[in-house]
Amino acid sequence: MADLPTHTIVFEILTRLPTKDVGRSKSVCKQWYALLSTQDFVRIHCSRSVVSSNQRVLLIDDLTCSVRPIISNNNDYGPSSIVTFPFHHQNNDVSILSHLNGLLCVCLNHTYELLLWNPTTTAFKRLSTPDSHGFYINNLDAIGLYVDADDDYKVLHIKRRSGVLGVYVYSREVDSWRNIPFITRQEYLSPHFNWSAGTFCGGTLYFTVCECWIGGTNVVICFDVNSEQFKEISFPPVPSNGMVQGVLVNVKNVLHMFASTGMFEMTIDLWTLQGDYWIKVLSCPPIPPISLSLWCDITHYVTNGNWFVMTKLGKLFTIEMDMKPFECFYPVSWFRGFKGAVFVQTIVSPSI
Repeated sequence: MADLPTHTIVFEILTRLPTKDVGRSKSVCKQWYALLSTQDFVRIHCSRSVVSSNQRVLLIDDLTCSVRPIISNNNDYGPSSIVTFPFHHQNNDVSILSHLNGLLCVCLNHTYELLLWNPTTTAFKRLSTPDSHGFYINNLDAIGLYVDADDDYKVLHIKRRSGVLGVYVYSREVDSWRNIPFITRQEYLSPHFNWSAGTFCGGTLYFTVCECWIGGTNVVICFDVNSEQFKEISFPPVPSNGMVQGVLVNVKNVLHMFASTGMFEMTIDLWTLQGDYWIKVLSCPPIPPISLSLWCDITHYVTNGNWFVMTKLGKLFTIEMDMKPFECFYPVSWFRGFKGAVFVQTIVSPSI
């Protein structure tokens, strides 16, 4: 350590500070402010922030928006903190569409506007433009948030409008939208198909595309974020005698899918993607009966060999699984109708 320059030592120490302490440290002096504002610092600090102790759960209901830690020793929620939206809204009509490295891509449901928002720093950026870009319609559009090879945060917006599909990319670096080509099967443009939010993993955004009918078609659409090329891969070979739902999860930069099938009794299998093929990791034990109203309100997490089923009030029950330990919590179900997210506290800014 004696041979290291003072600047390097300071840099290494500051990249390990808690996120809110980084904000306070900017006021120490001009040199620290400049250092803590560089993209290199933000990138390294972000990479060191992805630990379970730094994860938070954001929950939105009709009256409040709250953030809670997940307590590692009992895998339950900690005390909540009320969050005030820094942008105008109506009765908490905010839907969370995608999240990555502490940034949330959200929609204001009364205006359909898209925003990037960091709930830790409270900074936000409106993505809507006068030429009709950056407006989202639920059940028709799909959103994916990603980082390209140049460390530029981008939003992929897939729009279905009256049988016409348009694909647009927003760049944080240049603060603008542009259209990119996308050729896919015509039937996927139908409202009978439901597109998931994009899951970013290994330089690719993945979307599940599932037909709403029992026994319908289910596929995965892949978007290479650097070449901006699309391709289609098959869904895991799950039974099609009931409703099918596939939830994609990035676990240590390896894509996994929790595939649930059934009607009144759900069967859930965990799959991992190797190349373009799915390998089954495990079949979960039967899930205890859950009422439909409660099923729509629960959230699943998996970590350290256990699968936790929780409501907004706390843990409902635990399913033990034979899995390698995970360092973080991973949501494995759609999150209460876009009313919540697991995110990491970072200083990543929604704008340059």
